[in-house]
Parts: sequence; structure tokens; C-alpha cells
Amino acid sequence: MHDLIIVAHASPDEGGKLCAILDRHEYSAMALHSLDDLRLTVQNNPCRGVILDLDSLPVDNRFIRNLCKDNPDLCVIGTSSRTFHPELEESMRSHISACLSKPLDEDELIYWLKSTCGGDPRSRASPGRK
Repeated sequence: MHDLIIVAHASPDEGGKLCAILDRHEYSAMALHSLDDLRLTVQNNPCRGVILDLDSLPVDNRFIRNLCKDNPDLCVIGTSSRTFHPELEESMRSHISACLSKPLDEDELIYWLKSTCGGDPRSRASPGRK
């Protein structure tokens, strides 16, 4: 299903909260708790996007570059309590569509999903996808 949004957060509780928000807005969401699980799931399941917690997972430029190289239509939205990530400069410039501040504002999250990950969650496929 192209509507899938993967929430990658080390904390099952926090990942579950984000999935609940997405469910309320009719997105199909799946929480994952490691970068290995994220890589394998994206590789084996077509999805619309990833919400990636930059604070709780050991994300680096190489991981994000490879994830997006292998999945060129993938939309990546970061979340963080930090305002500056110099270690992710390449990814912020080239692969991450938005980085949202914590605590997340539900309306802002949904706005960015619709803006960067292909519109209405009820559509069967994002624009440009088959």
C-alpha cells in the first residue's frame, strides 16, 4: 500500500503516539524501533514516507543517503529537539524534506506530510507513483 508512513523512533511509546496521530488522519502507519528494521521494511514494502526521529536513533548521512538512493520516491521527515544538526548537513540539504521541532505540533506534521509526501492519505498512490 502506497499510503504507508513509517515512524522510526527508538521508543515504542513515542512511535505509537505518532502512529495514533497518523491513524486519526487516515494514514496507514507502522512504528519501527531500529535503523535495520527501517531499511528492511522500506526495501520490502512500498511506502509514502518515513518520519525519522533524529534524537533517538543513530542516524548519519550515509544511512539516509543509501535509504533514499535505494528508494528515490521516499519522502523523509525528521523530528528533533535540536535546532541544528551539523553532522547531517548533506542529508538536510539533499534528502530530508523537513525537520520538525519537538514537541510535535499535529497540524504542522500533517501539513508537511501532505506537502512533501504526496497529498491526501485517502488517495491510493502519491502523484508520480504507480
